[in-house]
Amino acid sequence: MQFGLQPRNAAPGRSRGFTLIEVMIVVAIIGILSAIAYPSYQNYVLRAKRSAAQQFMLDISSREQQYLLDARLYTATLGTGGLNMTVSTDVSPNYTFAIAVDNAAAPPTFTITATAIGSQLTDGNLTLNNLGQKTPSSKW
Repeated sequence: MQFGLQPRNAAPGRSRGFTLIEVMIVVAIIGILSAIAYPSYQNYVLRAKRSAAQQFMLDISSREQQYLLDARLYTATLGTGGLNMTVSTDVSPNYTFAIAVDNAAAPPTFTITATAIGSQLTDGNLTLNNLGQKTPSSKW
């Protein structure tokens, strides 16, 4: 009679490990979880990129108001000679920015448009004017 240590519930002569069925069940569960999580992650990334563009548009708006106080008109120039701003590298792959000004109006007006490009195309364009009106309102 032998009194060696043997693991409980282990059949003599049978090796321990995972069966193919157990591995396939784990793979199926991982597949289901990733199918649920990936679209949510993509939506999160889309909203984060939009938020960065919106923040940049608000910065442009603030600079336009300062420019109006100094020059008594708005400028359509984002870079040197205008607002002296550059689009950051986290925003530029997803949006292009344009400023439309009407200095002949009383009072002068501006509209900032962020046009979606690349992977952000499904999100659509954003606009912000000198009155603080933001469109589309569902995205702000």
